[in-house]
Amino acid sequence: MTPAPPAPLATTAGGATLFEAVSAARKRLVTAGVADAEAAADAELLARHALGWDWATWLAHRGRPAPDGFTAQYAPLVARRERREPVSQITEAREFWGLRFAVGPTVLTPRPETELIVETALEVLADRQDEPLAIADMGTGSGCLAVALAREFPRAVVTAIDQSADALDVARRNAAAHGVAGRIEWVRAPFQAWLGGGGSGACFDLVVANLPYVPSGEMDALPPEVREHEPRLALDGGIDGLVPLRDLLRAWRRGDETADAFGRLPSREAGAWLLVEMGMGQADPIRSIVSRAPGFDLAGMRVDLQGIPRVAVIRRPL
Repeated sequence: MTPAPPAPLATTAGGATLFEAVSAARKRLVTAGVADAEAAADAELLARHALGWDWATWLAHRGRPAPDGFTAQYAPLVARRERREPVSQITEAREFWGLRFAVGPTVLTPRPETELIVETALEVLADRQDEPLAIADMGTGSGCLAVALAREFPRAVVTAIDQSADALDVARRNAAAHGVAGRIEWVRAPFQAWLGGGGSGACFDLVVANLPYVPSGEMDALPPEVREHEPRLALDGGIDGLVPLRDLLRAWRRGDETADAFGRLPSREAGAWLLVEMGMGQADPIRSIVSRAPGFDLAGMRVDLQGIPRVAVIRRPL
């Protein structure tokens, strides 16, 4: 149900409409260095956040005078965005896969391109969606992938691994909010140590990994919203951005070699799928890395709406 706007809507001094207030905020954000389209979206989102309105309510009432108290709530939010704080951290939420996730400075804000991992998982396991699958999420962060996959595969059990206790706290809250906490096992450990030591002893049908993939030398060139407000641990992928991927493949093989049943990631019947997010320009290096990794086959790559390869689809046959 669409929430009703506050009634009555008392005007602020000067009688500016909500639309005019948001337009003024957009100009301030553009002056602060935010791209015009992003500034317009952020100014509006912050207004709706201050008002507690959804999109439909905003569209219906944005031409009305701003209510008493609106400016006092809205101005500090805009000022924070002017300082290039991410809007998701101001509102403490971000939508992913149609679900609302709590976020903050201890986790990477979910990106739209990461939804390609969920889409690809649904494709490669299309005929097994209602089976009791085992799924692992390496570097779970906010838990967006673990939660989305738990909801899409209703009989799956998900193991979510992260070395950050703060990130796991956020992920647990998100899992509880979306009713899947009972099917997610939380592991605090570097994924390399967990894999190399044999994991939990379970066999996995699907492994997803939104690993750090920004080359270390490019970290300082990231937008301030990312560079100054998101955890470096979730971004820095080493000299070429692909050190964590090499670590994952190496640790997976080591886990297979050190124990027969303990730590063997492929499922007993059909092997395992590994879905890894990548950055721009990393397709060819990933092809080379996978081709030199014994026991792994590159099945393909999924591209985003701009045609950029974003998800490596890797097969781990039995």
